[in-house]
Parts: sequence; C-alpha cells; structure tokens
Amino acid sequence: MARGATPGQQEPTDWVTRAADDAIRHARAGREGVEGGADELITCASGASPSGPIHLGNLREFLTVHFVAEEIRRRGIAVRHLHSWDDYDRFRKVPAGVDPAWAEHIGRPLSAVPDPWECHESWAEHFKEPLRNALAELGVQMDEVSQTVEYRAGAYRDQILTAVSRRADIERVMARYRTKAAEPAADPEVEGAQDLSDSVANDDETTGEDELARFPYKPYCRECGRDTTTVTAYDDESTDLSYTCTSCDFTGVTNLSTQHEGKLVWKVDWPMRWSVEGVDFEPGGVDHATPGSSYTVGKQLVKEIYGGRAPSFVGYSFVGVAGMAKMSSSKGGVPTAADALKVLEAPILRWLYVRRQPKQAFTIDFGPEVVRLYDEWDSLGRKAANPDKRDAQTLAFERARATSTAGTLPTPEVVVPFRILSSVADVTAGSAELISTTISNVGHEHSSVAELEPRLGKAMTWTAEFVPPEDRTTVRESPDVARLAALTEDEELWLSQLLDRMPDDLDLAEITTLIYGVPKLARGLGLDDAPTEQVKADQKEFFRLLYHLLVDADRGPRLPTLFVALGAEKVRSLLRA
Repeated sequence: MARGATPGQQEPTDWVTRAADDAIRHARAGREGVEGGADELITCASGASPSGPIHLGNLREFLTVHFVAEEIRRRGIAVRHLHSWDDYDRFRKVPAGVDPAWAEHIGRPLSAVPDPWECHESWAEHFKEPLRNALAELGVQMDEVSQTVEYRAGAYRDQILTAVSRRADIERVMARYRTKAAEPAADPEVEGAQDLSDSVANDDETTGEDELARFPYKPYCRECGRDTTTVTAYDDESTDLSYTCTSCDFTGVTNLSTQHEGKLVWKVDWPMRWSVEGVDFEPGGVDHATPGSSYTVGKQLVKEIYGGRAPSFVGYSFVGVAGMAKMSSSKGGVPTAADALKVLEAPILRWLYVRRQPKQAFTIDFGPEVVRLYDEWDSLGRKAANPDKRDAQTLAFERARATSTAGTLPTPEVVVPFRILSSVADVTAGSAELISTTISNVGHEHSSVAELEPRLGKAMTWTAEFVPPEDRTTVRESPDVARLAALTEDEELWLSQLLDRMPDDLDLAEITTLIYGVPKLARGLGLDDAPTEQVKADQKEFFRLLYHLLVDADRGPRLPTLFVALGAEKVRSLLRA
C-alpha cells in the first residue's frame, strides 16, 4: 500500500511524482536491451558554481533533485543524487566588501583563488562549507564531485579529444541555434568560456581564424593561471594546442592528450558530463531551456557528439526575498539557506520548495510573514494527522517533514505557536529559561526548554535579528506619571477594577477573562456576560490605554500574554503613579 494511504484511497500525486516518473522512464528507455539495465542505478544530478554565497535561489537546484531522488528511492529503486561543484569556473569579479587586490585573481579557477577571510583553502571551499552544513540540517545527502579534481586528473581526456576532433560538427549544431539575442550571457562569464551563442554564422562550417575563435576548449595560462587565453593553433595529429595569454603575454603549448590545463566551454561541458555520468534527471533555471540555450543545444550535442541522451529536465523559476527580484550570488547580501534556517525549522524551509511547481517563482519574506508561515505549517500538520484528509497538500507536508536517510527532521516535542514564542521573546528579552517559564504560564506546559526546540531558538533569533527596532515591544522602565495624572473618570475606574481583582500569580485564562471583563464590570455587567456595543467600544479604549502605559504604543502582543510575561508585580508598578 502507498505511503500514508488507507484502503480504497487513491495515492495523491504532485510535481515530484511526475518528475520521478519521467526520470525512471528515461533511465529504462536508455538501457533497453542491456543486461541488468532495468536494475541499474538512476542518477539525478545538480550543479552549482561556488562563486559566492549559495543563496535561496541556488537552493532550488539542490532541493529539486533531492525531492525527486527521494521519491525514486521510496519506490525501492536504486538512485543517487550526484552534485557537481563547478569550482573550475573562472573568478569573474571582486564583490563588495572584499579587498580590491583580489582583482589580481580574476580569470583564475575558483579553486585556485585564495580565501580572503583566511578560513578555508580557497574561495570555492569558503562558500561550499556553509551550504554543506545547511544541506545536512535539511536532510539532503548527495555524492559530491569537484570539477577541478575531475579536469585536472584527466577524467575527461577522451571526451575533450572527441569534442576537439569534432569541433566542426559542434559548430554546425551551434549555428542552428545561434542568434543575436540568444541565451543570457551567463555561460561565458561564469564558465570562462568563449561565447558560442551571440555571433551570427554565415556558413555551416567555419575555418581558419573563425574555427579557432570558437574552439570548444579553453586553456588556463600555465604562467599566470588565468583563462585570458587565445587559441592560435591546434594540431589534430599531435593534439598540441598553442595559445597566448593577454594578461601576462605568455605564449605556450599544451598537449590535450597528456596535459590537463583547461576545460571545455560550458555548452559542450554540460552535455559531455551527461554522457560520462549517465544522468537521468537534472533541473535547471527556466532560462536554460529557451531556444538556443544550454539545455536545448546540449540535447543535440550529447546525441550527435557523444552518442548519449539528454536527461529528463525540469525548469525552475527564481526564488526571491521580500523586496528583491532575481538574485545573483556573486553580488552578496542575499539570504542563504543558513540564514533562513536561523528562523525557519528545516521541514518548513523544505516545504516552501516542495509545495510549489518548480516553474512557479516565489518570494520568501523574513518579516511578519514568518509568523503566518508557521501558523500555516502547524495547521497543515494537524490536517496531515488525519489519514482521511490526505491530498497533495499533505503529501508535500510528508515530503518536507522526513527523508529516507535522515528520518523525521527535528521539530519541537511540544508545539507552541510561533507567534506566542516570538511575542514572549520580544516582551521578556530574556533567556530561553525565562521564556520557557512564561510559555508554561500561558497554557503550554512542558518540562524543559529542550521540548520547545528548535522552534524556541528560532523565535528568539527572529525577534532579535529580523524584527525592525521600531516594531519591537519595549516595556516601560517606569510609570508614565503624566498620563496617569490625566486619567479620565472611566479610565480610573477601569484601572481600579483591574488592579483590585488581579491576583499575584497570573493564569492566562483568568487574566484574559479579567482584562476583557473590566469594561463589562464598569457598565454593571458580569465578567461572563456578553459585551454590548458600548462595552466593545470601551474595551478598545481600555486596551489602548494599557498598551500605552505598559509599552508606550497603541498596540503590541496580546494583552493577556503580555501580562503573564511581565508578571503581576511589574504590571502593578506601571499602572500606578
């Protein structure tokens, strides 16, 4: 029986189900007639360049593959999530906040650029590590491949020689798609590749200088390590490639059969790796699937040059944060997965990505939306607990909450609404123990701080680091003597009724009844009587008065919660002159 399904109930499906179906069909179709082919490992691949912080847009690359691989594994089929670090890409520019002297390294592989913060062996490793840590917290496991290691070890020697020997065929494929306004020029910038898309071809075949200008292999200079090289000659028989470097004026020769000092240009490199790694599924940004783009061209090249097949493909749209559009990791200053995990439980961050079709763009708001997001997640959890209500929404909840390798991801043993935790953290500005005690007093009993984690810590962090100072609750240190001296007759009566009846030990239910009931008492009603329209108007004025006297604002956390958090002694000190 399917996961979570009851007898007679149809298993819900979603985009993950369909992508897994496509990946399995692709794998089996490519292995028809091969002994044991149906049982062979399915490869789901991702790739990213560690040129800067791996932001929440990049995270979609990793999680899309992760969810599809998880679904395949759930069906009992052998699968791997293979991730390629494109750390042999060129260093493009020095981002803000980095010593301008690092411009010296522009054009060198990311793996060869020193870490300006001096905590990792290279620029690339500096940005890989925090992402690895975040993925571990998210329950994502993958087999990692460094393209620096692969290229320098000669792992692609035969494929490079094939591409170079068939460069005229590659150019014919490129010419079919080349337009003046082709795919955004991310490929040559990111990869250090010569631009194979923006020039207009007048002939099906190029010769002489044109052939060398579009050479499918780019050497790094042996002298200075940069990719600012121009191919000047190539000997097919010896496989000697001659080049000059515009940065250091070095003139050299590299042998493609015995020396491994460069890489294929991006639009050839990607399909080459599909064939080598046997990739069955790989997503990419939606811009990679437009006419003339990397995937479109790659489909032809992998078939015509390497005799392989393009993987099944899912295009994903961009992920933004509140007030920002498409993100660029080399610009910095954008939230990463590690930043998001400071305030979002791992299952919730996973849920943001799995609940939407990959082609749907969305924005993650680190402001007040976080509170609503937790409320929505908790509500979905209650729905998912009922097997009779199982649907695509609860399927997304299940995918987000657990993995096949990590099991159920950390969630609090005692679930307290995030809005309450953050409100108490805001009011008390205290330790986790103080917040924990207050939470018990407002009706969420528990025996230790640990039972509230990881949500408690995330609520504290959100309140301290993400809530603007003007939106924070600041409790008065002393009473507003002037305002207390100017109380109206009704206001004096309200405060008198409140202070006379308020106990020393505040219980949330009791203080809630009293706060809402004071205006009723002033109008001759009982605490439990239904409020009249006049009483409702009085309640609004009374609440406004309390907020002013306690936190110098017109509104704030729920008053009963605020009272319990402050304690009876503090409340009395601020409500009396």
